Amino acid sequence: MLVAILAILLFWQLAALSLPDFLLPGVPKVLARIWHDIHTTQFRSVLAGSMGRLGVGYGFALLFGISFGLAGGLLLFFREVLKSAIIVLQSIPSIAWVPLFLILMGFGNVPMIVVVALAAFFPAALSVMNATESVLQTHVSAARVMGANPWEMIRRVYLPAVMPELITGAQLAFGNAWRALISAEMLIGFGQGLGRSLAYAGETADMTGVMADILTIAILATLIDQVLLENIKRRVLRYQYV
Repeated sequence: MLVAILAILLFWQLAALSLPDFLLPGVPKVLARIWHDIHTTQFRSVLAGSMGRLGVGYGFALLFGISFGLAGGLLLFFREVLKSAIIVLQSIPSIAWVPLFLILMGFGNVPMIVVVALAAFFPAALSVMNATESVLQTHVSAARVMGANPWEMIRRVYLPAVMPELITGAQLAFGNAWRALISAEMLIGFGQGLGRSLAYAGETADMTGVMADILTIAILATLIDQVLLENIKRRVLRYQYV
């Protein structure tokens, strides 16, 4: 990871040296801008806006993705219907839903949250559904013989079995949710958010601001995925890392 980051920054700096500063500012200048912005109230408001929308949308996506995935894995007819629906709907870019949701819900946080939830729902549901299908029938039969009720079957048989795929699906869902969030904020232009800040910097030809926002988006995504989610993955699946 460190080598990859250094290589990206080196390539960026080399490109900046060959172009005028107003077209592509160098890495030190952009890092100084980020350091300055971190200490401002506006940056904290921007960050809070994006993180709030991400948390709500991503949380709903996992909740419904796990529920629908388990139902699809357990019910054959529902599984085929859900798979077909996901195949059709996930081929549509998340940002394409924005005009529809704007008309239905108006300007505000709600359409952006729905776009984030929709983008993250598909990988979460698919990963859980595919994992539920692969649960060994011997485990299911043994639990039934021991008198497990439907809730105990889900809690003691299916959830432990699907947990590795669920965590992987959650990480894939986060990537979709993050990209959908930034795109929706840029397009809708409502309230405070990293996507809105990036779009405004582009509109005002503030290239240092553009690169600072892009770098901030990349840093936050990496921290959430590789630090937070990966740490949760290791804790939940700690038996695999012994």
